[in-house]
Amino acid sequence: MAQHKQFSCDFTLEVWGEGVVTAVPDRTLITLGTVSEGVDLESVQTENATKVAAIIEALEHSGIARERIKTTQFQIEPQYDYIDGKQEFRGYKVTHLLQVMLDNVTEAGRLIDMAVANGANIVTSIEFDSSEAAKTRQEALIAAVRDAESKATSIAHALSVSLSAVPCKVEEVAQPGAEPVLFKVAAMPQQSVTSPIEPGQLTFRAAVRIWYMYG
Repeated sequence: MAQHKQFSCDFTLEVWGEGVVTAVPDRTLITLGTVSEGVDLESVQTENATKVAAIIEALEHSGIARERIKTTQFQIEPQYDYIDGKQEFRGYKVTHLLQVMLDNVTEAGRLIDMAVANGANIVTSIEFDSSEAAKTRQEALIAAVRDAESKATSIAHALSVSLSAVPCKVEEVAQPGAEPVLFKVAAMPQQSVTSPIEPGQLTFRAAVRIWYMYG
C-alpha cells in the first residue's frame, strides 16, 4: 500500500515570485489643448473656444472619430501679480484640454504637429498602451507563480525536505499593471515642427507570495 507524506501546517515555507513581460504598444493617448490669457474674460473664452473648435475640426478631418476626442479639463483662473506685497489683478487664464485616442503609435507626432498648426499650445502627456494589456498582465502573473514555485523547489532541495504538492496559500502582491511609456511637456511652440515620438516598449510586472507546507 502506498504511503502518503504527511505535512504539518506548523512548518511552512514562504517564497516571493516576480514576473516581467514586455509588449509592443499599439495605442496612443494624447492630451493637448489651448491656454489663452487676457484681461476681458469673454474675449479670452471666445479665443480659446475658437482654437479648440479648429483643433477638433482638424482632428476629425484627418480621420479621427469624434468619440475618440473628449474634453478632460476646462478651467478658468483669475491671474494676479504680487507687487510690493499687494495682489493686483492681471487677467484671466482659460485652459481647455482634449484627450485623443489613436489606434496606432505611428501618428502621434503628425497629430501633435497638426494640432499645433491649428492653435494648440500645450501638450500635457503622450502615453502609449497595448490592446493586449489584459492578456499580458495574466502572462506576467503566471510567470510570477512559476518563479515562486522554482524558488520553493530549490530551497526544499537545499534543505532536503519535501513540499506539499499544492500551496497552502497564494497571495498576489499589488504591482502597477504596466510601466507606461509616458512623455510630458509643459508647452509646445507655435510653429509646426516634425515631432519624433518613439513608443518604445511597455513593461508589465506581477508579484506573488506563496506558502508551501513542508516536511
